[in-house]
Amino acid sequence: MENPFDDNYFMKRALAEAEFGLAKGEVPVGAVIVLNNQIIARAHNLTETLNDVTAHAEMQAFTAAADYIGGKYLNECTLYVTLEPCQMCAGASYWAQIGKIVFGAHDEKRGFINYKTQLHPKTQVTGGVLEEECSKLIKRFFIEKRNLN
Repeated sequence: MENPFDDNYFMKRALAEAEFGLAKGEVPVGAVIVLNNQIIARAHNLTETLNDVTAHAEMQAFTAAADYIGGKYLNECTLYVTLEPCQMCAGASYWAQIGKIVFGAHDEKRGFINYKTQLHPKTQVTGGVLEEECSKLIKRFFIEKRNLN
């Protein structure tokens, strides 16, 4: 029997989080952290809400996941995030020793890949999962933002 809990399934949950952020006027990036096919943390950007440039979806999710498992290392967990993590979030994933990162849209300007940011040596990375849907959401946000100004 095929596992219904695949990368697409969890990326759709991250997209739902991004939609929550969009409804709040946040840059629509969503994240979920999964352990043994169970979502243990959900988050979206809160940089505008908290007036905090570090309140990215990934950072919020790392904190919630560590709280859930009662430890700071997430080496058995997978981060699903709608946009390629920036250098800050990639650095945090290094310290959290996240087991795997799965992202949707590539971020050509601020993504960790272009900056060759080091991840933990055991961290696996998969990019481009539901990339079209993730990209459309981000693009829609910035088009609407430009039209309002």
